[in-house]
Amino acid sequence: MKTIFGYAMTAPGQPLEPFERPVPELAAGEALVRVAGCGVCHTDVGFLYGGVRTKHELPLVLGHEIAGVIEAGGAGVESRVGQAVVVPAVLPCGDCPTCRAGRGTTCPNQVMPGNDVHGGFATHVVVPARDLCPVPEYMGDGPIGQSGIGLAELGVIADAISTPWQAIRRAGLQPGGFAVFVGAGGVGGFGALLARSLGAMVVALDVDDKRIEAMKAAGVDLALNIKGMEPKEVRGKLRAFAKEAEVGSIPWNIFETSGTAPGQELAFALLNHGATLSVVGFTPQRVKIRLSNLMAFDARAIGNWGCDPALYPELVEMVVSGRMEIAPFVATRPLAEVNEVLEAMHEHRAEGRRVVLLPPQP
Repeated sequence: MKTIFGYAMTAPGQPLEPFERPVPELAAGEALVRVAGCGVCHTDVGFLYGGVRTKHELPLVLGHEIAGVIEAGGAGVESRVGQAVVVPAVLPCGDCPTCRAGRGTTCPNQVMPGNDVHGGFATHVVVPARDLCPVPEYMGDGPIGQSGIGLAELGVIADAISTPWQAIRRAGLQPGGFAVFVGAGGVGGFGALLARSLGAMVVALDVDDKRIEAMKAAGVDLALNIKGMEPKEVRGKLRAFAKEAEVGSIPWNIFETSGTAPGQELAFALLNHGATLSVVGFTPQRVKIRLSNLMAFDARAIGNWGCDPALYPELVEMVVSGRMEIAPFVATRPLAEVNEVLEAMHEHRAEGRRVVLLPPQP
C-alpha cells in the first residue's frame, strides 16, 4: 500500500518529526494530491511556537500553501486525475447555510490543511476536491506560462497571495486608490504587489531593511522603515506624502499585515476620515485601541480569514500570465530542511522571501 511521508508536529516547541502513514481510502469527492511544493507561513510558526492550537490532534502534518497534481480521486473526482491544482487554504463545504449565504470562509465545516487535516509538509495530501483550483498551461516540468516559475512556487497563492487579495477586494480598493500596508513581509509584501498591479498608490511600512528594499525594487510608491517611530510620526509622514502626491483627500485603505501587536496598534492609529482598516495579520497578543475612532472618523474595520476559493482562478491567471511577478519573492528548499526554515522564521532570521518546501518526487 502506498504511504504518505511528511514531517509532523508532535508537541509545541519541538522539531517536526518524520511521519509516515498509509494513504487512506478516498471518500466520494476527495482527492489525493501529490505535493509539488508547500509554502511556509507564519501561521505554521504560530502553531509550533506561538501557542496557537491546531484543531486536529497531534501528531499533525502542518502546511497549507499547497500546489500539486491530483494523483487519485474518490467517486466523482476520477476525471480530474492528472490535473495540476492549487489547494485553497480554506476549503468550505459549499452546502451549509453559511456557504449558501456567500460566507464560505466562515463555514463551520471548512477544512484547512495543516490545521483540520494533515497538511502539505508531505509528499501527498488528502483534501476535498470541490474547490481545487486548476492551473492552466501546466506541462509537467519547467516554468508555467509567462510566470518564470514552476508548479511548486504557485503554492504561495494559497494564502500569502489569496488572503490579501480577498482583503483588497472586500475593502473596495480601486485603481487610483491609496493603500497602506503595515508589515511588508509575506502576506503584506504580496498584498502591496497586488495593490500596485491594481493601479493603486501603495505605501509599505516595515521595520526590516531587507523588506523595505524589496518593496522599493518592486516599485511601490513609498517604502518606509518605521523602526523606532511613534504612530504620530508615521501618520505625519504619510499625510505629507499623500498631500505631495495629490491624494490627500482620498480615504485611506489600511491593511494590517504584520501580525504583531505594535503593527495592529499602529494600523488603528492611522485611521482617518472615511478610512477602511483590514485586519489580515494575526497575533495572540492583546492590543489597546480607542474604538471610538471608528465612529469619529466614520471609518470601518474588517477582519479577513483566508480567501473564497471563487477568487483563486483570477489570481492563478495573474501569476501564470506574468501580470504579477512573484519569482523574486519566493525561494525553494528541500522538505528535509523544514525545521531549519521554521526555526529561522521564529527567530526572525528568515531571508525575506516566502520559502516553499519541495518534497521528494517519484
